[in-house]
Amino acid sequence: MKCDRCPKVATFHITDIEKGKPTELHLCEECAQKFKYTSLSPQAPSAPAQEAGMSEGELEQLERLVCPTCKLGFREFRAQGRLGCADCYTAFRDELLPLLENIHGEVQHVGKAPRRAPQDSRRRQDLIRLRSEMKSAISEELYERAAEIRDQIQQLERELQGESQG
Repeated sequence: MKCDRCPKVATFHITDIEKGKPTELHLCEECAQKFKYTSLSPQAPSAPAQEAGMSEGELEQLERLVCPTCKLGFREFRAQGRLGCADCYTAFRDELLPLLENIHGEVQHVGKAPRRAPQDSRRRQDLIRLRSEMKSAISEELYERAAEIRDQIQQLERELQGESQG
């Protein structure tokens, strides 16, 4: 399929729904980049933001959110639908959690795990999750909760050490 704006091959296929009717746009890489920047003009708030009822202050706050690693702005992420790097998940955490919960119904992986995965692997995943929870509890100054999690971590570490020695 050819690009709608030039004779090159289209690699981006965009479907936009306006007033209940879908419109398709087929663009090559170069035209897609131009389209992305023209549709993100900072002077006018984006249509999705207006529809969401966002105030000017909220829009300005979104403008300032930028990943420190890849320099992707949150509004740019919203426009293109892709994060730039792994650190974007941390930089945009507060904005991504409601989005992920809306899409998946959860903010934590609850899918299948391989049946043949050794118990050791599951315990290591639990250990990673617990360490993350403990950091969150500490940052929120929930020290009693952090101590409970610390004890769970120590128990898991003892179990892992016992299995590796035996």
